Amino acid sequence: MSEFAQSNQGAGKPLTVANKPFAPEDEVALREALKRCSPSTFEAAVQYRKTGNAEHMPAVVIGVIERFVEPDLRAKLKDGDDDLRLIEDLGIDSLTMMEIVILVEDVLQLTINNDELRNLRTVGDVKTFIDCKIRGLPLPRPTKFLPIEHIGAVMPVQPPFLFLNEASVSSTGANGKYKITGQEFFLQGHFKDNPVMPASIMLEALGQLAVLYLLEGAPTEPGKAIGSNTIFFTGCEGVRAHRMCKPGDILTLSIKPKRMKMPLATFEGAIRVGQEKAVIAEDITLTFAYVESAVVPEPVAPAEIAAPEAPIQAAPPLRVAMNA
Repeated sequence: MSEFAQSNQGAGKPLTVANKPFAPEDEVALREALKRCSPSTFEAAVQYRKTGNAEHMPAVVIGVIERFVEPDLRAKLKDGDDDLRLIEDLGIDSLTMMEIVILVEDVLQLTINNDELRNLRTVGDVKTFIDCKIRGLPLPRPTKFLPIEHIGAVMPVQPPFLFLNEASVSSTGANGKYKITGQEFFLQGHFKDNPVMPASIMLEALGQLAVLYLLEGAPTEPGKAIGSNTIFFTGCEGVRAHRMCKPGDILTLSIKPKRMKMPLATFEGAIRVGQEKAVIAEDITLTFAYVESAVVPEPVAPAEIAAPEAPIQAAPPLRVAMNA
């Protein structure tokens, strides 16, 4: 069974963790610990400590993070998604992160090792990490942040048909951004004197993000990798366009895998501009195949190095067609 399938067993059922009895003096201590947090954070912490229901955990974690974020950035935390970056977007340095961890340990009654904090880059990373600690699950692979140079190196789709400026990939999905510059070739005819990003191109961008997840984040079989020239678009359902997108808009894209069993992978996807919904797609389905994963050669002594072989020609790029 794939890692993705295993992580979704029992999805939709609230998890109850066995907690110690919650005495009145515990509530007093909890109120003191969270005195600079919002009342809703305290209430969520009380409910978690009384019931052990892990569904209250995200509200506690977000409330604790909010306590240490500068006031002018707190609205961004409340309105943002799990892809908010702790350092770049919220200004949380390593010392502040330690303060957050100490308070979370105290409130949720768990222990976190310093080494476990190195890979926490986003709000989503923190919530997933705490959830796994509470449930006793293996910690997920860290989120990978991919600059345009890396995206261009691994993606079969290339400019001018690549609609990702940056992306992050985790074990649970992928997020990306694309800024509409106004110089895109298709805007010359869509529409005259009123350039509008075609909805079909926005679906293409979501499809590209799903391709990137397959290449960089999807679980695979031992010794296998997903071949970049094996990924093709097969279908899209439940599409809704909510907003026109025009030059200057920054599209924030997100996809999450729903089902993945070779040769098909189905995702849900969404695009927003700021906090406004632009496009949602309930099902984006791609087909893919495994190939043998590359094996890194063992280093050899200089005397054993043979004459260099002829360079291997790279596979021709593949464009993922989005038939919108």
